[in-house]
Amino acid sequence: MNQEEKCEGDAFAELDKLIGLAPVKGEVRMLANFIAIQQKRKRSGLKAAPISYHCVFTGNPGTGKTTVARIVAGIYRELGILSKGHLVEADRASLVGEYQGHTAVKTNNLVDSALDGVLFIDEAYSLVNDENDSFGREAVNTLLKRIEDDRKRLVVIVAGYTDDMEAFIATNPGFKSRFTRFIEFPDYSGQELAEIYARWMRSYDYVASPEVEKEILGRLCDMRKKADPKTFGNARDARTAFEKTVERHAVRISKDGMFDAASLKEIRVEDLVIR
Repeated sequence: MNQEEKCEGDAFAELDKLIGLAPVKGEVRMLANFIAIQQKRKRSGLKAAPISYHCVFTGNPGTGKTTVARIVAGIYRELGILSKGHLVEADRASLVGEYQGHTAVKTNNLVDSALDGVLFIDEAYSLVNDENDSFGREAVNTLLKRIEDDRKRLVVIVAGYTDDMEAFIATNPGFKSRFTRFIEFPDYSGQELAEIYARWMRSYDYVASPEVEKEILGRLCDMRKKADPKTFGNARDARTAFEKTVERHAVRISKDGMFDAASLKEIRVEDLVIR
């Protein structure tokens, strides 16, 4: 398989299937193209520009950061950067120990499990709560050492709220020199949330009339408009609304005693739980 074919592999097909996230898709494709060209330059005997594969994903919850991290791991595998391309998810509890000397062991064990793949640390800014957080700083220092020691086998993607992540990266020179690629994940629009909602309906064999679909769109747009940006969960909130809707649907058809195939699938306006 040549390099052009690799750049249009399964991972990119998965990326293209994601709803919304146009700027994120553009950034990921730009990164992959840059990597591919540097590989070609190297094979042609030319000097390749330095590349940092580590990324900072910024944005609000529910905007697809974990999903895209998994896709990026697959892209790195397709490009030959990582031999496995699996994703290991982590947070502060996964890295920071409960007593002196435990943190380094815990962090090293987690990094070992991520070798030849991507270590994805969500809410990474929580690793260091304050200047007196010695356990958190031990985790950061251990992680930075492993990033350097295993630079050919480990990629780290850190994620969290935009302002918090920018402040977190700025506090450590080691992070500042290694994490230079920031990808911002925008909030979903009401239309995009409706598309996500409709995809969940299809995936679980539910259907709705055009009138009900229009009502779903209107309610999700209204929910998006009224949401507090600091607490809105984006796709997570839309999924919660969907789950509550199918629960109400189950109550309705159980009460009515309607268990034919059409009733088992049909979502009506009275089933909707979107606020």
